[in-house]
Amino acid sequence: MSYNNLNGSIPSQLFQLTNLRYLDMRYNNLEGKLGPELGSFQKLTTLRLSYNSFHGPIPAQLFELESIRDLDLSDNYKLGRVLSPEVGKLINLESLKLNNNGDFSGNIPEEIGNLTRLRDFSLRNNRFSGGIPSSIANLTKLESLDLSFNSLSLEIPTFIGRLTNLTFLNLGRNQLTGPIPSSMQNMSKLEVLTLDDNILAELNYLDLSGNKLEGRFPHWLGEMNNMELIFLSDNNLSGQIPPRLFISKRLSVLDLSRNNFSGELPENIGNATWISYLAVSENHFSELIPKSISNLTLSLLDLSQNRFSGDILPIFRAVYDFSLDLSNNDLSGKIPTTFPEGTEILYLGGNKFSGGLPFNLTKLVNLRVLDLRNSIITGNLQDILPQFSTSLNGYIPANISMYTSLRILDLSRNNLSGSIPRQMENLPIMNMSASSDRIDHFTWDLVEDKFQDLIVNWKKSSQRLGNSGIFVLLDLSGNKISGEIPASLGKFKALKQLNISHNKISGNIPLSLGNLVGIESLDVSHNELSGLIPQSLDQLGNLTVLDVSNNMLTGKIPCGRKMDTMDEFGFQNNSGLCGILINIKCLEDIPSSQERDEEDEDLSWIFWEGTWIGFPIGFFLTILTMGYLLNFIQFGKNSC
Repeated sequence: MSYNNLNGSIPSQLFQLTNLRYLDMRYNNLEGKLGPELGSFQKLTTLRLSYNSFHGPIPAQLFELESIRDLDLSDNYKLGRVLSPEVGKLINLESLKLNNNGDFSGNIPEEIGNLTRLRDFSLRNNRFSGGIPSSIANLTKLESLDLSFNSLSLEIPTFIGRLTNLTFLNLGRNQLTGPIPSSMQNMSKLEVLTLDDNILAELNYLDLSGNKLEGRFPHWLGEMNNMELIFLSDNNLSGQIPPRLFISKRLSVLDLSRNNFSGELPENIGNATWISYLAVSENHFSELIPKSISNLTLSLLDLSQNRFSGDILPIFRAVYDFSLDLSNNDLSGKIPTTFPEGTEILYLGGNKFSGGLPFNLTKLVNLRVLDLRNSIITGNLQDILPQFSTSLNGYIPANISMYTSLRILDLSRNNLSGSIPRQMENLPIMNMSASSDRIDHFTWDLVEDKFQDLIVNWKKSSQRLGNSGIFVLLDLSGNKISGEIPASLGKFKALKQLNISHNKISGNIPLSLGNLVGIESLDVSHNELSGLIPQSLDQLGNLTVLDVSNNMLTGKIPCGRKMDTMDEFGFQNNSGLCGILINIKCLEDIPSSQERDEEDEDLSWIFWEGTWIGFPIGFFLTILTMGYLLNFIQFGKNSC
C-alpha cells in the first residue's frame, strides 16, 4: 500500500486482519495518531509507516508485538515525544528506524540493549539528549548505527568499540566531547564514520587506520585545531585533501597511505610547520611536489607509488634520522643532490631519473638504504661503489663506528657497467655480524610503538629492519656488469640477500661465498659463469633460495643437508650440470664397461655356486617329502 497518495487515518477495517504479517504504508499522506488498534496485529513481522504525517506518542500496544522484526516510523509529523522503555520488549527486532520525527526527546532508554538481534538502528534528526546508553554495547549484531542530528552530550563511550560488526556509524551533529576512544580500532568492518560538528575540542589523536572507511576526507578534521596525530591509512577514502587541514599549528603526524586520494597535495602544506611525519604512499596524487614542503623539518616523508612528476624537487630539511621515499612516481631529470646530511633511508627507484650517480651522495654518512632501481643511471660501477667505501673509511671522522652505515644498496635495472669493485669489502657494515656491539638497533620511536620497526618491501618480500639487529641487501641485477665475482664478497658476514643476476659476469663462483654465514638468498642467474658449483655452499645454514640458472656451469651439483633442499629450477639451463636434483646422472656415477663385465662375472659365479650347493639339499628334501606323503596315504587307508 506504499506510494499511493492515501489520505486520512488508517482504515479501521484493516485492524480486523489479525493474521497480517506484513504492512507497508510508506510514502502516503496518512495522518492522525497511531491508536491502540495496532495491538491487534499479533503476528505482524514488518510495519512500515514512514513518510506520512502521524503525530503523538507511540501507543503502548505496539510494544506488545513481540513477533515484529522490522519497524520503521521515520519521517512523520512530530511523532514520538519520549521513547518508552517498553521498546525493550520487541526482542525480535532486527531493524528500528525512528528518523526525522521532530518530537522525540529525552534520553535513549537503557532497555534498548535488550534488542540483541538489532542490525539497523537509526534515531537520526530528533531531539534526544544525554549520553549514549551503555546497554548499546549489547547490540553486537549492529551493522548500522545513526544517532546524528540530536543533542547527545558527554564523551563517546569506550564500549562503542565492542560493536565490531558495524559498517556505518554516524554520531555527527551532536554535542559530544572528549577524545575518540582507542577501542574503535577494533571496528575492523567500519566503512563509514561521521563525527562532524561535535565539540571534540580535546581531540588530538585519531587512529582509524586499517578499516574499510569510504567517501571523502572527513572535512571535520580540519576544524580540530588541537589535532596532533592523524592515522587514516589502509582505507578506501578518496577525493582531495582539504587545504584547511594544514592550518593547524599542532599537527605533527599525518598518515594517509594506501587509500584512493587524488589531485594535488595542497600548496599550503608547508604552513603546518610542526609536521615531522608525512606519509601519503599508494594513492593517486599527481602534479608537482609542493615547494612549501621545504618549510617542514621532517623525520619521514613517504610520497611513493603515486603520480608525482617534475624534474626539480623541493629542498628537504631534516635535523637527523631522515627517511625519504619517492619511489614509483613519474619524477625525471638528474638524481637530486639536496638531501639532508642526516638521511638514513633513500628510495628513488622506479622513476625516470637519468645521468650518473652524484658524488655528494657519498657524504650521507648515515645512509642505511639506497634504492635507485629501475632508473636510467649510467656510469662505471668501479667509479660508484668505491666512493661509498672510501668515504666511509677515509674521509669521515674516526668515530664513524658510532653511526649506522649502508644496509640496503639497490642499483638494479640500470645501465651500469664495469666489474664489481673489490674495494666493496671496505664497507664497514659488510664485515659486521648481527651480534656486533658496533651496531645500534634500528628503532623508530614515533607515536608509542607504532613505528618501532620499519617494514621494507624489497623484491616482493617483507623484510623487517628492526630490533633484530643488522640487515644487508645488495642488488646489482639487470645491468651490464662484467668481470668476475670478487672473492672478497665472501667477507660480507652481514649479507642477507645478494642478487647480481642478469649481467655479463664470467668466471667461477668463488669458494669464498661459502663464508656468507648470514645469507638467505643468493641469485647469480643469467650470467656467463662457468666451472663447478662450490661444495662450500652447503655450509650456508640460512640459505633458502639459490639460483644459478642460465649460466655455463658444469659438473655435479653438490649434495648435502642444505643443497638437497634447493629448488631444481634454480639449476636449469646449465648444459653441463648433473646430479640427483635435476635427475641427470653424472658420468662418475655410471659404471664403465669393464666394471659391468666384472659385475656380470660375479653374478655368474654366484649363480653356479648356488646351483652346486642347492642341488643336493633340494634332492634330500624331495626324498623326505615323498616319504612323508606315502606314510600319510598309508595312514589314511588304515583309518578307513
